[in-house]
Amino acid sequence: MRVTELKPNPAKVQAGKLVFRSLNCTSCHKLPNQKSQLKLPMAELTVGKGCLAETPDGVPNFNLSAAQRESIGKALAVIEKPLPDRQQIQHTMTAFNCTACHTRGGTGGVSNAMFQHFGTDEEGLGNPGRIPPTLDGVGAKLRPEWLRKVLFDAASTRPYMHTRMPQFGEANLQHLPGLFEKVDSLPIVELPEPKRNDRRKYREAGHLLVGDKGLNCVACHNFNGKPSPGLKGLDLLNSFERLQPSWFAHFMRNPQKYRPGIVMPDFWPGGKAVRQDVLEGSADEQLRALWHYFSLGRSARDPSGIRSEGTDLLATDRTRVYRGRSRVAGYRGIAVGFPGGVNYAFNAQNGVLSALWQGEFVSVYWGGQGAGNFNPKGRTIELAQEVAFYRLAKDDAPWPLRPVMTKEQPVNPDPLYPRNRGYQFGGYQLDKDGVPTFLYRTGAVTIEDTTHAVVDNRLTGLVRTLRLNAPKVETVYFRVLTGKVQKLAPGQYGTDSIKVRVPETSVLLRGHGEARELLLKLNLPKGKSEWGIRYELLR
Repeated sequence: MRVTELKPNPAKVQAGKLVFRSLNCTSCHKLPNQKSQLKLPMAELTVGKGCLAETPDGVPNFNLSAAQRESIGKALAVIEKPLPDRQQIQHTMTAFNCTACHTRGGTGGVSNAMFQHFGTDEEGLGNPGRIPPTLDGVGAKLRPEWLRKVLFDAASTRPYMHTRMPQFGEANLQHLPGLFEKVDSLPIVELPEPKRNDRRKYREAGHLLVGDKGLNCVACHNFNGKPSPGLKGLDLLNSFERLQPSWFAHFMRNPQKYRPGIVMPDFWPGGKAVRQDVLEGSADEQLRALWHYFSLGRSARDPSGIRSEGTDLLATDRTRVYRGRSRVAGYRGIAVGFPGGVNYAFNAQNGVLSALWQGEFVSVYWGGQGAGNFNPKGRTIELAQEVAFYRLAKDDAPWPLRPVMTKEQPVNPDPLYPRNRGYQFGGYQLDKDGVPTFLYRTGAVTIEDTTHAVVDNRLTGLVRTLRLNAPKVETVYFRVLTGKVQKLAPGQYGTDSIKVRVPETSVLLRGHGEARELLLKLNLPKGKSEWGIRYELLR
């Protein structure tokens, strides 16, 4: 290829120079001996002028739409004015991309595409164990000095969470703690320091409540640097240093409101204490006792259960609940043992009763990374682990199966499997006997799921009550049993190991051989409805 030397044409050079000046190219590009000139000062830039004109003349044309020109015009109108506090918070969070991980005011949060990259050492904690917390109400939640430690000193209380927050520097974020404190508020709850003569009473009450003979907080929380025998949640002794007392009181009364999906029971449902034998059953006094106990810091005496000596847990004169991972209930397993020797496991990750067994309750393995693994002491009858409720397009449509990881595919291909099928866990409440009611939803339908044991001459098993509340009339399918299911009698179905009694009018029995499914087709009315199922153990 022949290359010819470029010979500038003086006339064209001069014409190009005039065009270069007329278009004010020097406002962005530099040339020797050419000075930049502002075509229109920023202060005079408004919609309709310069590059914001409908048809720009003599300036760059960015092909802005009418909506874009209007939005820029609104921004220009206030560019010299200080933003209101809430807008300044939003502006800062957007500028530093805090919304990529945190939610606030209904915006932001980890996207479905990025979810798989947020890891945790404590799968049993669910999404709260891997996803950074919401910043809704953070100014009312955290003490200002702790918020500064997080923002400027990289303080952290969630060692199990793999994601770590970038440090953007005090020069960039020094205004945030004060703004959060100004705009976020909660009704004030006083948790005053007990008088000298009363301190021992409150200290002992707090010590009892935290331990395994009280509310058993140590089943899921570390304490004073010592590991919990179960899940390794936040160290409880950080509470007083980190939290505002009013937020602590509101959160403890309703954990799901402030951290949806958290695996934590409501110990004061409806404002009434589960433990009526502590401080006369006063919710206010019990919360005050916990707060005082945490205020002791490292001098606080270890609660019962933080250094357990055995590995076997028993359910003797009271229903016992243990939370941890398990082969029969997944990473968010909850074992429930009844006096009399009937037990079951609930998979809170997918919302399903996953196993039943007779005899002793569970043994717990506390070694290795993480901990809290529980194994049933008796021979288990294992049920399906998939979501229990779903909206099928038709009666013979396949049930959505959970993803299974293999050596060839070690990464979960559908980490949001339960959520994408409409399931959302809402925690659980304990009644006066310690029996849990699991709270969850399928789509917009809320469910209260309570199971009691039955042990008599006629039946050894469970009676399960499902109370559903639907905002509209709709049909939901409930998967009761899988395997080699046979019809035994009207309303009675079973396998070699278990028999269930269900409302006969709603039954669908699908599949063949050992791959059969027993479904209930629930035609829900608007409002509340109740469904009962009886499980009888045959071995």
